[in-house]
Amino acid sequence: MRHAFSQALIIGALLGTQPLSVALAESNEPAEQQARALWHQQIAAGYQALSTSAQRLSDTATRYCETPNDNTRQLLVSHWREAFFDWQAVRFVDFGPIELDSRAWQLQFWPDPKNLVGTKARQLLSSDTPIDRQRVTDSGVAAEGFPMLEYLLFDEPFNQTEQALPDGRGCALLLATATIVEDNTTQLATDWQALAEHYQATDSYSATTVRSAMTALDILVHKRLGEPMGLGSSQRRLVYAGDAWRSGQSIAAAEASLSGLQRYFLPGLIRKLEQADQRGIADDLTDQFQTTLARFDALPDDLASVLEDDQRYAQLQNLYIAVQQLEQTLELQAAVALGIRQGFNSNDGD
Repeated sequence: MRHAFSQALIIGALLGTQPLSVALAESNEPAEQQARALWHQQIAAGYQALSTSAQRLSDTATRYCETPNDNTRQLLVSHWREAFFDWQAVRFVDFGPIELDSRAWQLQFWPDPKNLVGTKARQLLSSDTPIDRQRVTDSGVAAEGFPMLEYLLFDEPFNQTEQALPDGRGCALLLATATIVEDNTTQLATDWQALAEHYQATDSYSATTVRSAMTALDILVHKRLGEPMGLGSSQRRLVYAGDAWRSGQSIAAAEASLSGLQRYFLPGLIRKLEQADQRGIADDLTDQFQTTLARFDALPDDLASVLEDDQRYAQLQNLYIAVQQLEQTLELQAAVALGIRQGFNSNDGD
C-alpha cells in the first residue's frame, strides 16, 4: 500500500498478549457474539488511531502557528493527511456513537456542491468577531471538520490572499477547527468503547455492521468515484465532485476507505461467513479486496490529472469496475448467504 495509516492501538494490545483470533477461539462466547467482538475490537482500533492522529494534528497546528516556517507547514500538511486518511478508514461505520450530534458531518461535510465550506471560511475570516471554538461551532458543521482544515491548507485562491496562513485570523480558525476535530474523535473513541457490551450482546448489530459496509461501498462507487468520472446525473467529468479535491487526495482517500474496510470490517465478516459454512465467499472477498486495492498503485492521489488523461481515466474505469464487483459480491453473495438485506440508504449524500 502507498498510504500508511497511523495505528496507535493494535489488536493484540487490546487483548493483552494474545492475538484477537486466538482469544476469540478460546472464549466461551457463542459464535455470533465472537464475530461482533471481533468487529468491535477492530473498529475500536480504527477509532483510536483516528483519535491519536487528530491529537497530533492539533498539536502540530499549535506548533505551526507559534513558529510558522516551511518545516512546520510541511509537518502540518503531513499530519492533516494522516488524520484525514485515518478518518476515511473508519468512515464506513454509520451507526452508534458516530450518529450523535451529526458527528460524521462535523468531521467531514460532504458532498458540498455549493462550496459551503469556502463560504463559511470567508465569512469567519472577514468578520471582526474573534474566532474561537464557540464561534466556529456556531457556524455549523461545514466549519468544523477536515474540509475546513483542507481549505486553509490547500485552497489556491485563499492562499493568495492576505488572510492566508499564518495570518492571525487564519491561524485562529485553524486552531479552533483542529481542536474540535481532536475533541470529537477522542469522544468518539471513548463512546465506542463504552458501547462494547451492548454491541456484542445485541444480535441486530451484526446486520447493521454489514449494511454499513454495503452503504460505504455504494457511496464509494456511485458518489466518490462515479460522480467525478461523469457517470452520474451530470454526465461530465467533475474533479470538484471528489471529496478531497483541494488537496488533490480524492483517489488516495478512496484507497484509505477501502483499506479501512479490509482492515476493520473484513475479518469479522469472514468469521461470520465461516460460521455459515461459506468459506468460498470469504475467500472471494479476500481476493477481491487485495486485487482492487492493488489497482490504486497505477493511479496518482489526485483526480484532476486522471480525469484529464484518457489513459489514466481508463485505469480509473478499471478501478471503478473492480469496486463495483466487490460491492456486488458483498451485497448479492455474502449478505444474501447471511440473510441480510440492504435497507434504505439515508447516507447517499443527497
